Amino acid sequence: QVQLVESGGGLVQPGGSLRLSCAASGFTFSKYVMAWYRQAPGKERERVALITSAGVGINYADSVKGRFTISRDNAKNTVYLQMNSLKPEDTAVYFCYGNYGAWRGQGTQVTVSS
Repeated sequence: QVQLVESGGGLVQPGGSLRLSCAASGFTFSKYVMAWYRQAPGKERERVALITSAGVGINYADSVKGRFTISRDNAKNTVYLQMNSLKPEDTAVYFCYGNYGAWRGQGTQVTVSS
């Protein structure tokens, strides 16, 4: 069955960096669009970044442009989210999505606080 397993979340100080990973299995990873979403307490879920199957097309939310980078390694069935210059407002549970939301991971908590 399809599995998306996120890792790499944690507590980081403002201005710091984290790299999230999402390991995929149960489908032909290289054929599907992947994305990262996040949800903060009391807020709606927000799409952070999206990457097309070959990694050619990439889209970011305005709130993270210039700070976050999405990438993928189709040989390793993994999608990444490099997060730099983190701000307290980046605090949220981050989810890996596949195939436009058909599949979703369990999420990983990112907390940005001093």
